[in-house]
Amino acid sequence: MEKLKERWGIESNFSIIVILLVFAITGSSALKIARPLLEYLGFTRDLFTDEWYFSVLYWAVRILVIFPIYQVLLVFFGWLFGQFKFFWNMEKQMLSRIGLGFLFK
Repeated sequence: MEKLKERWGIESNFSIIVILLVFAITGSSALKIARPLLEYLGFTRDLFTDEWYFSVLYWAVRILVIFPIYQVLLVFFGWLFGQFKFFWNMEKQMLSRIGLGFLFK
C-alpha cells in the first residue's frame, strides 16, 4: 500500500480503498452500459458467423465502444466518491499517453 500511496500522491489508506472501489465500479458499469448500447445499434454477437475473424471484429468494436464509456464513467464515479481531482489528473495523463492529450490544452 505504501508504494501506491507514494506513486499516486495519496495520504491515507482510506483514499486508496475508495480509488480501487471506483475502478471496480467503473469497469463493471462500462460493461453493463455497453451491451444495451450495442444491441440498440443492432450490433449483436448473433449478427456474425462463427468464423474467427468475425469474433475478432466483434470484440474489437466492443472494446472501442467500451473505452469512451469507461473514460466518462471513471471521472463521474471519481467525482461521486470525492476523488475527482485524482481521476481527472489520471484521465488527462492516460489520454495524453495514447495521443489524445491535445484535448486538454
